[in-house]
Amino acid sequence: MHYYIYSTKDTWISSGSDHIATVFTDANYGRDEILELKKEFWNQSFDYPTRALVSFAGSEFTNVSQSIADGTISSPKFYLRMYEAAGVQELSIDYKITAFPLSQSWDEGTGKFGDNPKVTNGASWENRNYYPGASAVTWSNATGTSSFGGRYIASSGWIASQSFSNESPDINMDVTDIVNKWLNKSVDNHGMLLRFSASQETNTETHGKLKFFSSNTNTIYTPKLEVRWDDHTSCTGDNTGSLLQMTMSGQVDYTLYMRDFRESYKENEKVKFRVRPRKRYVQKTFSTSVQTVTGSFIPEGSGSYSIVDVATNETIIPFSAYTSMSCDSTSNYFDQWLNTFQPNRAYKIMYRIKFDDNQEIIYDDDFEFKVRI
Repeated sequence: MHYYIYSTKDTWISSGSDHIATVFTDANYGRDEILELKKEFWNQSFDYPTRALVSFAGSEFTNVSQSIADGTISSPKFYLRMYEAAGVQELSIDYKITAFPLSQSWDEGTGKFGDNPKVTNGASWENRNYYPGASAVTWSNATGTSSFGGRYIASSGWIASQSFSNESPDINMDVTDIVNKWLNKSVDNHGMLLRFSASQETNTETHGKLKFFSSNTNTIYTPKLEVRWDDHTSCTGDNTGSLLQMTMSGQVDYTLYMRDFRESYKENEKVKFRVRPRKRYVQKTFSTSVQTVTGSFIPEGSGSYSIVDVATNETIIPFSAYTSMSCDSTSNYFDQWLNTFQPNRAYKIMYRIKFDDNQEIIYDDDFEFKVRI
C-alpha cells in the first residue's frame, strides 16, 4: 500500500540580501506557494544559498505511528515527495539534495517573498520565530555554513539524500532513517531541512534555482511523506478457495470487472476493492445438466494496481512492489485507505497483469470513483 501524510507546515529561508537595502536573513516566507531551494550568484561569483523546511507532525503521522505499533503497518519505507513548479533555472546536470532532521521547533510564519516591508513573523535563516512586540527566538547553536540556517542533526545515520543527473528535479527521497528516529523517540519530530549537499551549497561549480510547490499551493502537488508497505495476502493455497487460476500463457484474451464497485466513497473509508478476471470470449457449450460457475483469480505476483487522478492524469498510487494483488475465496482484491486522497476529486483504478510469455497488459477500463467529504 501507498499512503500519504501531507505537510503540516513549510517555508524556505534565505541567507542573502538584495545588495541594495533589504537583508533576507530575518525574513519569513511561510505563506509562499513556492519553496525556493537555490544558489544565488552576484557578479559571476557565488553569493548565498537558501534552504527549505518541511514538517509532517500532524494527526496523520500520529495515526501511522499507532498503526505501526499495533502491527497494522509492517516494515514500512518512507519517502519525501516534493514536486517541481515551473521555473527551474540555471540547474547543473549533476547535483545532490540532502535532508536532515530539525532538532528545534519553528513557526511557519505569515510572510511572502516580495513583501514590502519584509515580514519577520516566523522562521527565517536567523530565527525560529520572531513576532512584533516579542524578542527574536534564534536557532541556538545552529549547524551549517554560518551561525544560522536552521538547527539540524548531521550525524551519520541521520541523513537522507537524493542524487540527480540530467533528470526531473521532483524529489522522491528515501527518508526512512530519519522517520524511524522520530518513531523511536531518538529526536522529537520537528520536520526536515533540505539543502544542496555539502560543498555543493557554496561552491562555484554547482548551480540551481529549484522551485517546489508548498502546502499553500492550490494544486494537488503539496509536499508529502509517502508511506509504503506490503499489505497483500498471497494468491496461493487455501487463500484462493475454489477459484480457478486464470490461464497465464498469454494466448487467452481476458477482461477484468470489479465487484461491488461504487461511484463514490467517503474520505475516511478503508476500502476493499475487488476485481475478477474473465475470458473475453467464451466458447458456447450445450449440456442438459446443471452448470456451476467458478470464478478465476490472478495468480501470485502477476497482478498489481495503480490509481490515477483523472483531472491531471497524475499517478497517485503507482504500480510497484507495494501494490501487489491479494486474494481470498471470493476474488482478487486490494485494500486502500482513502483519508489522504484529495476530496471532491475523481480517481481511476488501473490494473497490470504479467503473463508467462513476458507480456504486460495494462487494463484501463474506466473504473472511476470520487472521494467525497
